[in-house]
Amino acid sequence: MEKIGLKIISVGIILIIAGIIIYFFGNKLRFLGKLPGDIQIKTDNLQIYFPVVTMILVSILLSFIIWLFNKFK
Repeated sequence: MEKIGLKIISVGIILIIAGIIIYFFGNKLRFLGKLPGDIQIKTDNLQIYFPVVTMILVSILLSFIIWLFNKFK
């Protein structure tokens, strides 16, 4: 049970850090939804958006953070 508690605390810390970054630096991170490779389809009454490259970058960043937590655990 201790491992589950540690993982929940780790996720909470990551969410708090992400919230602080978005709160203070949100205006400087506007490029994240508009990277080359993100697909946008706009018509008269339909708008579809697939943030492919943004999600790949977020996945790489989260994988690195998880790797760091596991390495120093």
